[in-house]
Amino acid sequence: MTRYIALLALILTLASCKKDKDETTEIPVTTDTIAEPAVLSFDNKIYEKKSTLGKKEPRTSVSIDVPEAVGPGADSINNKIFRTVREIVHFGERPADAKSYSEVMASFVGAYEELTKKYPDEDIAWEAKVDGNIAYQNDSIVNVKLTHYVFAGGAHGYGADTSLLFDAKTGRSIKPDDLFKDKKGFTALAEKKFRAKYNIKGNINSTGLFFLDEKFALPNNIFVTDKGYLLQYNTDEVAAHAEGQKDVLITYNEAKPFQAPPQPSPRGR
Repeated sequence: MTRYIALLALILTLASCKKDKDETTEIPVTTDTIAEPAVLSFDNKIYEKKSTLGKKEPRTSVSIDVPEAVGPGADSINNKIFRTVREIVHFGERPADAKSYSEVMASFVGAYEELTKKYPDEDIAWEAKVDGNIAYQNDSIVNVKLTHYVFAGGAHGYGADTSLLFDAKTGRSIKPDDLFKDKKGFTALAEKKFRAKYNIKGNINSTGLFFLDEKFALPNNIFVTDKGYLLQYNTDEVAAHAEGQKDVLITYNEAKPFQAPPQPSPRGR
């Protein structure tokens, strides 16, 4: 009898060991530890400041709404956007040496408050507004558009659009000239389309425009769109203030012989 009891105990012990072994060797596989590839993305941030001085509403104010990049090349993109906003939102001949959006706003509002304390009878509210968005994005290129308006006294304020182009992989800033391997050929095409749109014959300035040296030139701002390159001349850039902006669109098919990589495409964002 003792012999059978011992044999049964041995069988139970072996079964228990096998169960323990099976349980300890089963390692669940999850995807939590698998790193996802870094992707460039944007999230808009809003900064606002308002003066406490002024006899009535609206009071002097600053509103900055800009995309903030996260991912590869984010620092380069964010620094470029900030420096551009700093050049836009300022009073005086030179932009303030601000290190943050808060300092940019404080400088603008501070300039207003300093003047209104000296000349309280000439209290007219100032305004600075910047609205930014991602106008275009694909695997090669990102186009940030800043629409801005600044009034700091005088007959009227000034509104404009600014185009900032970036390499989507590195965050490197792209100059408009970098878009084309044959700038001369692209400029000739743009002039032909510009003349056709605004019915200009003969001298480029014959209809009241004021291109420098009476010679057509590409604008400072070129926007990348789903349809092609939008060449935009802001108010006062080549025409009288009352005429507003001038622009011309060059489709990607038209621009293809002159393009340089990285190239956008009609797909876009």
